[in-house]
Amino acid sequence: MLRKFLYLSVLFSAFFLTLSTPVSAAGDDEDRTGFIMHHIKDSYEWHFATFGHKHLTLPLPVIIYSADRGLEFFMSSDFQNPETHKFGEAYAHNGYYIDEHEHLYSVEGRSFTDLSITKNVAMLFLVILVMGSLVLSAAKHYKKNGISAPKGAAAIIEPVVIFVRDEIAHKAIGPKYRKFVPYLLTLFFFIWIGNLMGLMPGAANLTGNIAVTATLAVLTFIVVNVNGNKEYWKHVFMTPGVPVPLLLVIVPVEIIGLFTKPFALMVRLFVAITAGHIVILAFIALVFIFESYAIGVVSTLMVTFLNIIELLVATIQAYVFTLFSAMYIGAAVAEHDHH
Repeated sequence: MLRKFLYLSVLFSAFFLTLSTPVSAAGDDEDRTGFIMHHIKDSYEWHFATFGHKHLTLPLPVIIYSADRGLEFFMSSDFQNPETHKFGEAYAHNGYYIDEHEHLYSVEGRSFTDLSITKNVAMLFLVILVMGSLVLSAAKHYKKNGISAPKGAAAIIEPVVIFVRDEIAHKAIGPKYRKFVPYLLTLFFFIWIGNLMGLMPGAANLTGNIAVTATLAVLTFIVVNVNGNKEYWKHVFMTPGVPVPLLLVIVPVEIIGLFTKPFALMVRLFVAITAGHIVILAFIALVFIFESYAIGVVSTLMVTFLNIIELLVATIQAYVFTLFSAMYIGAAVAEHDHH
């Protein structure tokens, strides 16, 4: 049953992704690949599908704070052409406008802080809601039934918790692993669920957003360095066994290494997820570029195959990010023996 549902979800994903493509009419010179970057980047509205010239979208809150006006609340539809859903200075509202590149500006050039609920922010809340629902449902099961065979959400949560605890945290961190299991579990579930939900029709590219991956990397950086013991910092600023003249080279390298590790975490997740989305959408774009049934069949088969691969990549990237975070934490809390 699960396998059939998986296959159907992949096929529907390929089908609805084509619906969400703003296709131009035959003979029109409009860019037929522009929807690729439109899907990848963030937006002030949530676009689901286009049927002919009709756009199925969800307007999102535009929240602006300025010193002279305070908090102001609008909807993204206030800044759009109601028929084409295009943004631009021509559709300015209350002194603000959103340009075609999805940036918010003040007509008068006033300074303000943008606190809007964009598509990625809305997706973030949705991922947190799904993750919280699964975890609370599993907790409710154990509270009601005690130690028993897991059912429902618990059947999904328990194997993952045991895997992250025993195969990642314990092996990478060592005896002090229990303290960091909650953080590693949160990382894994957030990235995993975010990756999987990002493959659904009309979903936002949450884990392919550099701001999201950067935040996760910074959190790991903070956890690692706040919990670093005396031996860890000694290896950074006074590496044992290294001649003093070489410390002039080794110490700067070690300090740079403190920042390159989270940077690698950030870029790895961002590139892997974004590249997958771009490749899938590029194959869909071929259908509208060549306008061929043969290309359409081949493209659909490739998109279906790539969607299956992306399901695997979604899990692998969650595993890799969590594993490397655990390894960095393990290096920071480990007791070193120099004898």
